[in-house]
Amino acid sequence: ASSRLFMFRVDQDWYSLMDAILAGGKGAAKARKELTESLVTTAPVFSAKPYFMSDNLSLVDCSLGPLLWRLPVLGVELPAQANAVIDYASRLFERESFQESLTELEREMRD
Repeated sequence: ASSRLFMFRVDQDWYSLMDAILAGGKGAAKARKELTESLVTTAPVFSAKPYFMSDNLSLVDCSLGPLLWRLPVLGVELPAQANAVIDYASRLFERESFQESLTELEREMRD
């Protein structure tokens, strides 16, 4: 139940901001700033355990990975205060299963 709640919050809070950034227009800059600030604010949660609120990989991590992978394309640069998020993302990205899930277009996002 808690995983479903976390995934719902990720979708509602962060993916909605990603959609606003991708839509462009006047709201993109505001959404970019909100996404950055939200990730910085929640950074301590990312450092509490190896995965999101868990010692093991879960569906929550699977829902967060694609968003974090796209941050550079979205123009979101995380500051030093968000190092826990950056470290968490690196752990996800290093997983063979994550790498295998990427499409060619997604791989090019980080080349």
